[in-house]
Amino acid sequence: MDLPDVIVIGGGTGGYSTALRAAALGLEVVLVERDKVGGTCLHRGCIPSKAMLHAAELVDGVAEARERWGVKATLDAVDWSALVATRDDIVARNHRGVQAHLAHAGVRVIAGSARLTGSRSVRVTGPGAAGPGVTGAGAGGERSVHDLSARRGLVLATGSRPRTLPGLAPDGRSVVTSDDALFAPGLPASVLVLGGGAIGVEYASFHRSLGAEVTLVEAADRIVPLEDADVSRHLTRGLKKRGIDVRAGARLLDAEVLRDGVRARVRTARGETLTLEAERLLVAVGRAPVTDGLDVAAAGLTTDARGFVAPADWDRLETAVPGVHVVGDLLPPPSLGLAHASFAEGLLVAETLAGLPSAPVDYAAVPRVTYSSPQTAAVGLSEAEARARGYEVETNTMPLTAVAKGMVHGQGGMVKVVTESGGRVLGVHLVGPHVSEMIAQSQLIVGWEAEPSDVARHIHPHPTLSEAVGEAFLTLAGRGLHQQ
Repeated sequence: MDLPDVIVIGGGTGGYSTALRAAALGLEVVLVERDKVGGTCLHRGCIPSKAMLHAAELVDGVAEARERWGVKATLDAVDWSALVATRDDIVARNHRGVQAHLAHAGVRVIAGSARLTGSRSVRVTGPGAAGPGVTGAGAGGERSVHDLSARRGLVLATGSRPRTLPGLAPDGRSVVTSDDALFAPGLPASVLVLGGGAIGVEYASFHRSLGAEVTLVEAADRIVPLEDADVSRHLTRGLKKRGIDVRAGARLLDAEVLRDGVRARVRTARGETLTLEAERLLVAVGRAPVTDGLDVAAAGLTTDARGFVAPADWDRLETAVPGVHVVGDLLPPPSLGLAHASFAEGLLVAETLAGLPSAPVDYAAVPRVTYSSPQTAAVGLSEAEARARGYEVETNTMPLTAVAKGMVHGQGGMVKVVTESGGRVLGVHLVGPHVSEMIAQSQLIVGWEAEPSDVARHIHPHPTLSEAVGEAFLTLAGRGLHQQ
Protein backbone atom coordinates (compact mmCIF):
# COMPACT_ATOMS: atom_id res chain seq x y z
CA MET A 1 0.00 0.00 0.00
CA ASP A 2 1.26 3.49 -0.93
CA LEU A 3 2.01 5.64 2.13
CA PRO A 4 2.22 9.33 1.17
CA ASP A 5 2.14 11.98 3.87
CA VAL A 6 -1.05 13.58 2.58
CA ILE A 7 -3.89 12.38 0.38
CA VAL A 8 -6.12 15.05 -1.15
CA ILE A 9 -9.39 13.91 -2.71
CA GLY A 10 -10.57 16.44 -5.26
CA GLY A 11 -8.50 18.62 -7.57
CA GLY A 12 -10.50 21.84 -7.57
CA THR A 13 -9.28 25.11 -6.08
CA GLY A 14 -9.39 23.84 -2.50
CA GLY A 15 -7.77 20.53 -3.33
CA TYR A 16 -4.95 21.66 -5.58
CA SER A 17 -4.07 24.62 -3.33
CA THR A 18 -3.76 22.19 -0.41
CA ALA A 19 -1.60 19.89 -2.50
CA LEU A 20 0.70 22.64 -3.80
CA ARG A 21 1.28 24.19 -0.38
CA ALA A 22 1.82 20.82 1.32
CA ALA A 23 4.34 19.81 -1.35
CA ALA A 24 6.15 23.15 -0.98
CA LEU A 25 6.50 22.36 2.73
CA GLY A 26 8.26 19.10 1.93
CA LEU A 27 5.37 16.66 2.31
CA GLU A 28 4.76 13.78 -0.08
CA VAL A 29 1.34 14.43 -1.60
CA VAL A 30 -1.10 12.37 -3.66
CA LEU A 31 -3.99 14.20 -5.31
CA VAL A 32 -6.95 12.14 -6.53
CA GLU A 33 -9.26 13.63 -9.17
CA ARG A 34 -11.92 11.78 -11.15
CA ASP A 35 -12.46 14.52 -13.75
CA LYS A 36 -9.96 17.33 -14.43
CA VAL A 37 -7.73 19.21 -12.02
CA GLY A 38 -9.04 22.73 -11.63
CA GLY A 39 -12.53 21.54 -10.80
CA THR A 40 -15.78 23.39 -11.35
CA CYS A 41 -14.19 26.82 -11.01
CA LEU A 42 -11.80 26.34 -13.90
CA HIS A 43 -13.85 24.16 -16.23
CA ARG A 44 -17.54 25.04 -15.66
CA GLY A 45 -17.70 28.05 -13.36
CA CYS A 46 -15.53 31.03 -12.47
CA ILE A 47 -13.13 31.11 -15.42
CA PRO A 48 -15.34 30.30 -18.42
CA SER A 49 -18.21 32.41 -17.08
CA LYS A 50 -15.98 35.44 -16.53
CA ALA A 51 -14.55 35.01 -20.02
CA MET A 52 -18.08 35.11 -21.42
CA LEU A 53 -19.01 38.06 -19.23
CA HIS A 54 -16.01 39.94 -20.60
CA ALA A 55 -17.30 39.31 -24.11
CA ALA A 56 -20.71 40.57 -22.97
CA GLU A 57 -19.07 43.73 -21.64
CA LEU A 58 -17.51 44.32 -25.05
CA VAL A 59 -20.93 44.01 -26.67
CA ASP A 60 -22.36 46.52 -24.19
CA GLY A 61 -19.44 48.81 -24.97
CA VAL A 62 -20.40 49.00 -28.63
CA ALA A 63 -23.90 50.13 -27.71
CA GLU A 64 -22.56 52.67 -25.22
CA ALA A 65 -20.07 54.02 -27.76
CA ARG A 66 -22.82 54.64 -30.27
CA GLU A 67 -25.61 55.85 -27.98
CA ARG A 68 -23.68 57.87 -25.40
CA TRP A 69 -20.39 58.93 -26.90
CA GLY A 70 -21.20 59.53 -30.53
CA VAL A 71 -18.81 56.85 -31.76
CA LYS A 72 -20.47 55.47 -34.87
CA ALA A 73 -19.85 51.85 -34.00
CA THR A 74 -22.06 48.99 -35.10
CA LEU A 75 -22.31 45.38 -34.06
CA ASP A 76 -22.99 43.08 -36.98
CA ALA A 77 -23.32 39.85 -35.02
CA VAL A 78 -21.83 37.71 -32.28
CA ASP A 79 -19.89 34.78 -33.71
CA TRP A 80 -20.82 32.21 -31.07
CA SER A 81 -18.31 29.63 -32.25
CA ALA A 82 -15.42 32.13 -32.14
CA LEU A 83 -16.49 33.34 -28.70
CA VAL A 84 -16.62 29.76 -27.44
CA ALA A 85 -13.22 28.99 -28.98
CA THR A 86 -11.61 31.91 -27.13
CA ARG A 87 -13.26 30.88 -23.88
CA ASP A 88 -12.13 27.29 -24.27
CA ASP A 89 -8.58 28.38 -25.10
CA ILE A 90 -8.41 30.41 -21.87
CA VAL A 91 -9.69 27.42 -19.87
CA ALA A 92 -7.29 25.02 -21.60
CA ARG A 93 -4.26 27.25 -20.93
CA ASN A 94 -5.21 27.57 -17.28
CA HIS A 95 -5.72 23.81 -17.07
CA ARG A 96 -2.26 23.17 -18.48
CA GLY A 97 -0.90 25.68 -15.99
CA VAL A 98 -2.43 23.88 -13.01
CA GLN A 99 -1.14 20.54 -14.29
CA ALA A 100 2.34 22.00 -14.73
CA HIS A 101 2.34 23.52 -11.23
CA LEU A 102 1.38 20.19 -9.70
CA ALA A 103 3.99 18.29 -11.69
CA HIS A 104 6.71 20.83 -10.86
CA ALA A 105 5.81 20.63 -7.16
CA GLY A 106 6.12 16.85 -7.22
CA VAL A 107 2.46 16.19 -6.49
CA ARG A 108 1.42 12.76 -7.70
CA VAL A 109 -1.96 13.01 -9.44
CA ILE A 110 -4.04 9.85 -9.70
CA ALA A 111 -7.03 9.92 -12.04
CA GLY A 112 -9.99 8.00 -10.71
CA SER A 113 -12.81 7.85 -8.19
CA ALA A 114 -11.93 7.64 -4.51
CA ARG A 115 -13.71 5.60 -1.85
CA LEU A 116 -12.70 5.86 1.78
CA THR A 117 -11.73 2.56 3.37
CA GLY A 118 -10.67 3.88 6.77
CA SER A 119 -9.89 7.05 8.69
CA ARG A 120 -6.85 7.78 6.49
CA SER A 121 -7.06 5.14 3.78
CA VAL A 122 -8.50 5.33 0.27
CA ARG A 123 -9.12 3.06 -2.69
CA VAL A 124 -8.95 4.79 -6.07
CA THR A 125 -10.56 3.09 -9.04
CA GLY A 126 -10.63 4.24 -12.62
CA PRO A 127 -9.17 3.98 -16.08
CA GLY A 128 -7.24 7.21 -15.51
CA ALA A 129 -6.04 9.63 -18.12
CA ALA A 130 -2.65 10.60 -19.43
CA GLY A 131 -1.21 13.96 -18.44
CA PRO A 132 1.70 15.63 -16.66
CA GLY A 133 2.29 13.82 -13.39
CA VAL A 134 -0.91 11.77 -13.80
CA THR A 135 -1.16 8.07 -13.12
CA GLY A 136 -4.16 5.78 -13.05
CA ALA A 137 -4.44 4.17 -16.48
CA GLY A 138 -4.39 0.43 -16.40
CA ALA A 139 -2.41 -1.52 -18.96
CA GLY A 140 -4.31 -1.85 -22.20
CA GLY A 141 -7.07 0.42 -20.93
CA GLU A 142 -7.94 -1.87 -18.01
CA ARG A 143 -9.38 -0.34 -14.87
CA SER A 144 -6.73 0.38 -12.26
CA VAL A 145 -6.93 0.18 -8.49
CA HIS A 146 -4.74 2.10 -6.05
CA ASP A 147 -4.86 1.48 -2.30
CA LEU A 148 -3.45 4.43 -0.40
CA SER A 149 -2.98 5.36 3.23
CA ALA A 150 -1.86 8.76 4.53
CA ARG A 151 0.79 9.13 7.23
CA ARG A 152 -0.28 12.60 8.29
CA GLY A 153 -3.67 13.43 6.95
CA LEU A 154 -6.53 13.04 4.53
CA VAL A 155 -8.11 16.10 2.93
CA LEU A 156 -11.63 16.00 1.49
CA ALA A 157 -12.11 18.53 -1.29
CA THR A 158 -14.79 16.93 -3.46
CA GLY A 159 -16.63 20.15 -4.28
CA SER A 160 -20.26 20.71 -5.24
CA ARG A 161 -22.76 20.44 -8.06
CA PRO A 162 -25.76 22.60 -9.00
CA ARG A 163 -28.96 21.92 -7.12
CA THR A 164 -31.92 21.03 -9.30
CA LEU A 165 -35.68 21.26 -8.81
CA PRO A 166 -37.98 18.24 -8.44
CA GLY A 167 -39.67 17.32 -11.69
CA LEU A 168 -37.48 19.68 -13.71
CA ALA A 169 -34.62 17.59 -15.00
CA PRO A 170 -31.89 19.50 -16.89
CA ASP A 171 -31.52 18.41 -20.51
CA GLY A 172 -28.64 20.71 -21.51
CA ARG A 173 -30.77 22.53 -24.07
CA SER A 174 -34.15 23.80 -22.84
CA VAL A 175 -33.49 23.36 -19.13
CA VAL A 176 -29.92 24.05 -18.02
CA THR A 177 -27.99 24.47 -14.78
CA SER A 178 -25.18 26.92 -14.15
CA ASP A 179 -22.70 24.10 -14.90
CA ASP A 180 -23.92 23.62 -18.45
CA ALA A 181 -25.50 26.99 -19.32
CA LEU A 182 -22.38 28.20 -21.11
CA PHE A 183 -22.12 24.97 -23.07
CA ALA A 184 -25.72 24.81 -24.27
CA PRO A 185 -26.05 25.20 -28.04
CA GLY A 186 -26.20 28.72 -29.41
CA LEU A 187 -27.67 31.92 -28.05
CA PRO A 188 -31.32 31.75 -26.93
CA ALA A 189 -33.70 34.57 -27.80
CA SER A 190 -35.21 34.47 -24.31
CA VAL A 191 -34.17 33.11 -20.93
CA LEU A 192 -35.99 32.57 -17.65
CA VAL A 193 -33.47 32.49 -14.80
CA LEU A 194 -34.57 30.86 -11.55
CA GLY A 195 -32.46 32.14 -8.66
CA GLY A 196 -31.32 35.69 -7.95
CA GLY A 197 -28.10 34.95 -6.14
CA ALA A 198 -24.72 35.83 -7.63
CA ILE A 199 -24.76 33.02 -10.21
CA GLY A 200 -28.29 33.70 -11.43
CA VAL A 201 -27.66 37.44 -11.67
CA GLU A 202 -24.45 36.91 -13.65
CA TYR A 203 -26.17 34.66 -16.17
CA ALA A 204 -29.11 37.01 -16.47
CA SER A 205 -26.69 39.87 -17.16
CA PHE A 206 -24.72 37.86 -19.73
CA HIS A 207 -27.74 36.78 -21.73
CA ARG A 208 -29.21 40.27 -21.71
CA SER A 209 -25.96 41.74 -23.04
CA LEU A 210 -26.08 39.29 -25.93
CA GLY A 211 -29.61 40.31 -26.83
CA ALA A 212 -31.88 37.85 -25.04
CA GLU A 213 -35.10 38.84 -23.31
CA VAL A 214 -34.46 37.92 -19.67
CA THR A 215 -36.72 37.35 -16.67
CA LEU A 216 -35.00 36.84 -13.32
CA VAL A 217 -37.07 35.12 -10.61
CA GLU A 218 -35.96 35.06 -6.96
CA ALA A 219 -37.99 33.53 -4.11
CA ALA A 220 -36.55 35.86 -1.47
CA ASP A 221 -37.89 39.39 -1.18
CA ARG A 222 -34.83 40.80 -3.01
CA ILE A 223 -32.08 39.59 -5.32
CA VAL A 224 -28.60 38.83 -3.92
CA PRO A 225 -30.38 38.37 -0.56
CA LEU A 226 -27.17 37.65 1.35
CA GLU A 227 -25.85 41.13 0.58
CA ASP A 228 -26.70 44.48 2.14
CA ALA A 229 -30.23 45.65 1.31
CA ASP A 230 -28.86 48.80 -0.37
CA VAL A 231 -26.71 46.63 -2.65
CA SER A 232 -29.81 44.68 -3.69
CA ARG A 233 -31.71 47.89 -4.34
CA HIS A 234 -29.02 49.48 -6.50
CA LEU A 235 -28.36 46.24 -8.39
CA THR A 236 -32.07 45.74 -9.08
CA ARG A 237 -32.28 49.28 -10.42
CA GLY A 238 -29.27 48.69 -12.67
CA LEU A 239 -30.60 45.41 -14.06
CA LYS A 240 -34.06 46.83 -14.71
CA LYS A 241 -32.49 49.80 -16.50
CA ARG A 242 -30.89 47.28 -18.85
CA GLY A 243 -34.29 45.73 -19.59
CA ILE A 244 -34.14 42.67 -17.33
CA ASP A 245 -37.50 41.78 -15.77
CA VAL A 246 -36.59 41.27 -12.10
CA ARG A 247 -39.21 39.36 -10.09
CA ALA A 248 -38.22 39.17 -6.42
CA GLY A 249 -40.50 37.49 -3.89
CA ALA A 250 -41.73 35.17 -6.65
CA ARG A 251 -41.87 31.38 -6.54
CA LEU A 252 -41.98 28.79 -9.28
CA LEU A 253 -45.20 26.77 -9.20
CA ASP A 254 -44.48 24.42 -12.08
CA ALA A 255 -42.82 24.24 -15.47
CA GLU A 256 -43.07 22.16 -18.61
CA VAL A 257 -40.77 21.68 -21.56
CA LEU A 258 -42.36 22.55 -24.88
CA ARG A 259 -41.25 21.69 -28.39
CA ASP A 260 -39.48 25.04 -28.74
CA GLY A 261 -38.84 26.12 -25.17
CA VAL A 262 -40.24 26.12 -21.66
CA ARG A 263 -43.45 27.37 -20.04
CA ALA A 264 -43.47 28.16 -16.31
CA ARG A 265 -46.05 29.38 -13.83
CA VAL A 266 -44.79 31.77 -11.17
CA ARG A 267 -46.54 33.14 -8.07
CA THR A 268 -45.54 36.78 -7.66
CA ALA A 269 -44.98 38.73 -4.46
CA ARG A 270 -48.48 40.16 -4.87
CA GLY A 271 -50.03 36.71 -5.05
CA GLU A 272 -50.68 36.82 -8.79
CA THR A 273 -49.97 33.83 -11.00
CA LEU A 274 -47.94 34.61 -14.10
CA THR A 275 -47.34 32.30 -17.04
CA LEU A 276 -43.90 32.87 -18.53
CA GLU A 277 -42.48 31.34 -21.68
CA ALA A 278 -38.83 31.32 -22.72
CA GLU A 279 -36.58 29.47 -25.09
CA ARG A 280 -34.40 28.40 -22.17
CA LEU A 281 -34.87 27.92 -18.44
CA LEU A 282 -31.71 28.36 -16.37
CA VAL A 283 -31.82 26.90 -12.86
CA ALA A 284 -29.48 28.70 -10.46
CA VAL A 285 -30.91 27.82 -7.05
CA GLY A 286 -27.66 27.01 -5.28
CA ARG A 287 -25.14 24.20 -5.10
CA ALA A 288 -25.02 20.92 -3.17
CA PRO A 289 -21.90 19.22 -1.77
CA VAL A 290 -20.66 16.10 -3.57
CA THR A 291 -19.98 12.97 -1.52
CA ASP A 292 -21.55 10.26 -3.69
CA GLY A 293 -19.37 7.16 -3.84
CA LEU A 294 -16.99 8.55 -1.23
CA ASP A 295 -18.37 6.42 1.67
CA VAL A 296 -17.57 8.93 4.39
CA ALA A 297 -18.96 6.53 7.01
CA ALA A 298 -15.98 4.21 6.39
CA ALA A 299 -13.76 6.93 7.81
CA GLY A 300 -16.02 7.48 10.82
CA LEU A 301 -17.54 10.64 9.34
CA THR A 302 -21.11 11.80 8.91
CA THR A 303 -22.78 14.41 6.73
CA ASP A 304 -25.38 16.86 7.95
CA ALA A 305 -28.91 17.13 6.58
CA ARG A 306 -27.67 19.23 3.67
CA GLY A 307 -24.82 16.87 2.80
CA PHE A 308 -21.96 18.94 4.22
CA VAL A 309 -19.07 17.48 6.23
CA ALA A 310 -18.64 19.80 9.19
CA PRO A 311 -15.30 20.26 10.94
CA ALA A 312 -15.10 19.77 14.68
CA ASP A 313 -12.31 22.36 14.79
CA TRP A 314 -12.87 25.34 12.50
CA ASP A 315 -9.46 26.79 13.36
CA ARG A 316 -7.84 23.75 11.70
CA LEU A 317 -10.75 22.62 9.47
CA GLU A 318 -10.31 19.20 11.07
CA THR A 319 -13.22 16.81 11.49
CA ALA A 320 -14.04 14.79 14.61
CA VAL A 321 -11.76 12.10 13.10
CA PRO A 322 -8.17 13.23 13.81
CA GLY A 323 -6.16 13.83 10.67
CA VAL A 324 -9.17 14.18 8.38
CA HIS A 325 -9.68 17.73 7.13
CA VAL A 326 -12.23 19.40 4.85
CA VAL A 327 -11.86 22.32 2.42
CA GLY A 328 -13.98 24.02 -0.21
CA ASP A 329 -17.64 23.46 -1.04
CA LEU A 330 -17.89 20.41 1.19
CA LEU A 331 -17.78 22.76 4.20
CA PRO A 332 -21.04 24.16 5.61
CA PRO A 333 -21.48 27.86 6.42
CA PRO A 334 -19.77 30.03 7.54
CA SER A 335 -17.59 28.82 4.64
CA LEU A 336 -18.78 30.74 1.61
CA GLY A 337 -18.46 28.33 -1.31
CA LEU A 338 -16.10 30.75 -3.04
CA ALA A 339 -12.96 29.72 -4.91
CA HIS A 340 -10.77 32.32 -3.21
CA ALA A 341 -11.99 31.19 0.22
CA SER A 342 -11.05 27.61 -0.67
CA PHE A 343 -7.52 28.75 -1.56
CA ALA A 344 -7.18 30.13 1.96
CA GLU A 345 -8.65 26.93 3.41
CA GLY A 346 -6.15 24.85 1.45
CA LEU A 347 -3.21 26.88 2.74
CA LEU A 348 -4.48 26.56 6.30
CA VAL A 349 -4.88 22.77 6.13
CA ALA A 350 -1.54 22.20 4.39
CA GLU A 351 0.32 24.26 6.98
CA THR A 352 -1.54 22.51 9.80
CA LEU A 353 -0.55 19.09 8.43
CA ALA A 354 3.06 20.29 8.16
CA GLY A 355 3.00 21.23 11.83
CA LEU A 356 3.16 24.98 11.23
CA PRO A 357 1.03 27.61 12.97
CA SER A 358 -1.54 29.07 10.60
CA ALA A 359 -4.21 31.68 11.21
CA PRO A 360 -7.78 30.43 10.81
CA VAL A 361 -9.81 31.69 7.88
CA ASP A 362 -11.67 34.89 8.76
CA TYR A 363 -14.83 34.37 6.73
CA ALA A 364 -16.17 37.82 7.60
CA ALA A 365 -13.17 39.30 5.77
CA VAL A 366 -13.57 37.25 2.58
CA PRO A 367 -14.67 39.45 -0.35
CA ARG A 368 -17.84 38.57 -2.26
CA VAL A 369 -18.31 39.62 -5.88
CA THR A 370 -21.12 39.43 -8.44
CA TYR A 371 -19.70 39.93 -11.94
CA SER A 372 -22.84 41.27 -13.56
CA SER A 373 -23.35 44.67 -15.14
CA PRO A 374 -23.43 46.53 -12.83
CA GLN A 375 -21.12 44.55 -10.55
CA THR A 376 -21.38 44.19 -6.79
CA ALA A 377 -18.54 43.64 -4.34
CA ALA A 378 -18.64 43.46 -0.56
CA VAL A 379 -16.64 42.44 2.46
CA GLY A 380 -17.66 42.24 6.10
CA LEU A 381 -21.06 42.76 7.69
CA SER A 382 -24.12 44.32 6.14
CA GLU A 383 -25.92 47.02 8.08
CA ALA A 384 -28.64 44.56 9.15
CA GLU A 385 -26.08 41.93 10.23
CA ALA A 386 -24.14 44.49 12.26
CA ARG A 387 -27.28 45.66 14.06
CA ALA A 388 -28.36 42.06 14.67
CA ARG A 389 -25.02 41.42 16.39
CA GLY A 390 -25.66 44.28 18.76
CA TYR A 391 -23.39 46.94 17.29
CA GLU A 392 -24.33 50.59 17.49
CA VAL A 393 -23.95 51.29 13.79
CA GLU A 394 -22.97 54.31 11.76
CA THR A 395 -23.13 54.21 7.94
CA ASN A 396 -22.23 56.43 5.04
CA THR A 397 -23.32 55.98 1.44
CA MET A 398 -21.50 57.70 -1.41
CA PRO A 399 -22.94 57.58 -4.94
CA LEU A 400 -20.34 56.77 -7.58
CA THR A 401 -21.71 59.61 -9.69
CA ALA A 402 -20.50 62.02 -6.99
CA VAL A 403 -16.98 61.57 -8.38
CA ALA A 404 -15.95 62.51 -11.91
CA LYS A 405 -14.95 58.99 -13.01
CA GLY A 406 -18.34 57.70 -11.95
CA MET A 407 -19.94 60.26 -14.26
CA VAL A 408 -17.67 59.10 -17.08
CA HIS A 409 -18.84 55.50 -16.69
CA GLY A 410 -22.44 56.61 -16.31
CA GLN A 411 -23.74 53.41 -14.70
CA GLY A 412 -24.60 54.80 -11.28
CA GLY A 413 -23.77 52.70 -8.23
CA MET A 414 -22.60 53.47 -4.74
CA VAL A 415 -20.16 52.87 -1.90
CA LYS A 416 -21.65 52.03 1.49
CA VAL A 417 -19.51 51.81 4.60
CA VAL A 418 -20.80 50.24 7.82
CA THR A 419 -18.89 51.08 11.00
CA GLU A 420 -19.20 50.55 14.70
CA SER A 421 -20.17 53.98 16.03
CA GLY A 422 -16.92 55.64 17.03
CA GLY A 423 -14.99 52.47 16.19
CA ARG A 424 -13.82 50.09 13.50
CA VAL A 425 -15.11 49.44 10.00
CA LEU A 426 -17.46 46.45 9.96
CA GLY A 427 -18.30 46.24 6.26
CA VAL A 428 -17.83 47.86 2.85
CA HIS A 429 -20.38 47.39 0.06
CA LEU A 430 -20.01 48.48 -3.57
CA VAL A 431 -22.23 48.53 -6.65
CA GLY A 432 -21.14 49.82 -10.04
CA PRO A 433 -18.71 49.34 -12.91
CA HIS A 434 -15.49 47.44 -12.18
CA VAL A 435 -16.07 47.38 -8.41
CA SER A 436 -14.65 43.84 -8.33
CA GLU A 437 -11.26 45.51 -8.83
CA MET A 438 -11.92 47.93 -5.94
CA ILE A 439 -12.74 45.50 -3.12
CA ALA A 440 -9.20 44.39 -2.23
CA GLN A 441 -8.39 47.54 -0.24
CA SER A 442 -11.66 47.13 1.66
CA GLN A 443 -10.69 43.58 2.60
CA LEU A 444 -7.58 45.02 4.28
CA ILE A 445 -9.63 47.74 5.96
CA VAL A 446 -12.09 45.24 7.45
CA GLY A 447 -9.52 42.52 8.12
CA TRP A 448 -7.15 44.85 9.94
CA GLU A 449 -10.01 46.41 11.91
CA ALA A 450 -9.21 49.91 10.71
CA GLU A 451 -11.23 52.92 11.77
CA PRO A 452 -12.49 55.56 9.30
CA SER A 453 -9.84 58.01 10.46
CA ASP A 454 -7.14 55.45 9.63
CA VAL A 455 -8.38 55.14 6.05
CA ALA A 456 -9.03 58.86 5.65
CA ARG A 457 -5.32 59.58 6.04
CA HIS A 458 -4.55 57.71 2.82
CA ILE A 459 -4.88 59.48 -0.54
CA HIS A 460 -6.93 57.97 -3.36
CA PRO A 461 -5.92 58.90 -6.94
CA HIS A 462 -8.02 61.39 -8.90
CA PRO A 463 -9.94 60.83 -11.07
CA THR A 464 -10.81 57.21 -10.23
CA LEU A 465 -13.83 55.26 -9.05
CA SER A 466 -11.91 54.44 -5.87
CA GLU A 467 -12.12 58.11 -4.97
CA ALA A 468 -15.68 57.39 -3.87
CA VAL A 469 -14.34 54.89 -1.32
CA GLY A 470 -11.88 57.46 -0.02
CA GLU A 471 -14.55 60.15 0.15
CA ALA A 472 -16.90 57.87 2.10
CA PHE A 473 -14.23 57.37 4.76
CA LEU A 474 -13.30 61.06 4.78
CA THR A 475 -16.95 61.87 5.54
CA LEU A 476 -17.14 59.31 8.35
CA ALA A 477 -13.95 60.82 9.77
CA GLY A 478 -15.52 64.29 9.68
CA ARG A 479 -13.33 65.54 6.85
CA GLY A 480 -15.56 65.07 3.80
CA LEU A 481 -15.38 67.55 0.94
CA HIS A 482 -18.34 66.63 -1.26
CA GLN A 483 -21.05 65.43 1.10
CA GLN A 484 -23.14 67.46 3.49
